[in-house]
Amino acid sequence: MHVKDIMAKDVVVVDKDQNIHDALKLMKKHKISRLPVINTNQNHQKELVGIITEKDIALRLGSSKYGNLAPSHFHVSTVMTPQPITLDGNQTLGTVAETMLENGIGGLTVMDSGKIIGMITKSDFLDTCQGRPFTDITVKERMNTDITTIGPQDRLVHARRIIIDNGIGRLPVMENGELQGMITAKDIALAMMSFRKVVPDKYKPARIRNLLVEDVMVQNVKTITEEEVISQAALIMLDEKFSGLPVTDDEGMTGIITKTDFLKLIVELEKI
Repeated sequence: MHVKDIMAKDVVVVDKDQNIHDALKLMKKHKISRLPVINTNQNHQKELVGIITEKDIALRLGSSKYGNLAPSHFHVSTVMTPQPITLDGNQTLGTVAETMLENGIGGLTVMDSGKIIGMITKSDFLDTCQGRPFTDITVKERMNTDITTIGPQDRLVHARRIIIDNGIGRLPVMENGELQGMITAKDIALAMMSFRKVVPDKYKPARIRNLLVEDVMVQNVKTITEEEVISQAALIMLDEKFSGLPVTDDEGMTGIITKTDFLKLIVELEKI
C-alpha cells in the first residue's frame, strides 16, 4: 500500500502571515493537529514554506519570553517549522512510517511538481490497522509500560515542560494510583490561548504560572484492557480522536498505547 492510497486529499493550509489564533481555529474546525504553511508568491502560486502543529503553539504560548504578548501578535511564520520534510504519493507506508519515527513528526505533506496534493498523518495509519495481523495482536504486546504521568494539582507550565522535554503529545493525570484524566499539547495550547484573551497583560505571566492541570485536563477518559486486540484500540482512537489510549487491568493503569506504537509495528511488519 502506498501513501496516495490513504492520504487526505483536501488539505487545509494556513498562510505564513496569519496569526496563530487563526491557525488554532482552523485546527479546531477541521479536527486536525497540524497545518502546512504557505506563502503566495508574485505569480500567485502557493509555495510550501513550513508546517505548524498544536505542540508548536503550546511550546511558544507557554514560553516566558513571550509571556506578555497576545495571540494576535504571533504570526504563523514565527512559530512554524520551516523547510518541512515532504514526500511523494508513491512511497510505501512502511517507508513513510519510518521517516515519521526517525524525525519525531506526526504528519507529512505530500507534493507533486511543487504542489500540495495531500497530507498523511499517524491517524491515517490507524485506518489500515484492521484485519490480520492486527486482530491477532493484543494491546499488552504493543503497549508502552514506561509511562510519564502528572498530578491534577501540578502546574500547567510543568505539564507543558514535560511534554516538550519528552517529545510526547499527552500525559495521563494520576492521583493516589488512579487515573483522573488526560492532558494533551492541544489542551495546553487552547487553555493558554483563552487565558491570554481575558487576563490583562501585566498579570499574564503570574496567572499562567498558577494554572493547574486539573483546570484543563479531560476527565472520564476512555480506556482499554490489556487483553483487547490492537485493531480495537485503533478504532477507539479514531472514533474518539485520541492520540493515546490508557491501558488498564483490575489494579489500575498498566500502560498506554499510542499512534507511535502502531507506526513501529507497521515498520516491523513491512520488514518481515
